[in-house]
Amino acid sequence: MADLSTSSWVLLAAAAAILGWGVVIYNRLVALRQRCREGWSGIDVQLKRRSNLIPNLINTVKGYVQHERGTLEAVTEMRARVQAAGGAGPAERQQAEGELSTALMRLFAVAENYPELRADGNFVELQTTLGELENQIQMARRYYNGTVRDLNTLIESFPSNLIAGWFRFQPQEYYEVEHAADRALPQVAF
Repeated sequence: MADLSTSSWVLLAAAAAILGWGVVIYNRLVALRQRCREGWSGIDVQLKRRSNLIPNLINTVKGYVQHERGTLEAVTEMRARVQAAGGAGPAERQQAEGELSTALMRLFAVAENYPELRADGNFVELQTTLGELENQIQMARRYYNGTVRDLNTLIESFPSNLIAGWFRFQPQEYYEVEHAADRALPQVAF
């Protein structure tokens, strides 16, 4: 009778250990998923700040570069696309943001031909702010991609993939810059 009781305790302890392990893995998956959401929110905030800065930049540049209307319209159009992609996932959002970054680089390249624009205090301030925002976007992207890496690793690793599959945790997409031209920060120092 004592042997049956001991084996029952052993089975109960093993079941409790397995259940405890499952709870720990599940909680870790939930924490990482929340960190991914937090990271994406951080990217979103910085991208919105950059998007909100663009109308001021356009208005400042308009007074100096009247015959560069196509460049200004391209930046305005790309900003509208970014705002339309606001609720989209990383893939759609990064494509729209990449196009906006390319349009901004063209705008700054055009601005180099206008010394009076480069000397304008408002334009210089906007450039400085944009440069700071680009750095903050890069830091937010690193944080997000780090949490995505950790979550995806846990989802795909054995034995945690059993818990992840059971509770339908999905791997997240990285937020990456697609094109080599987009990898360079816009040159904002004149």
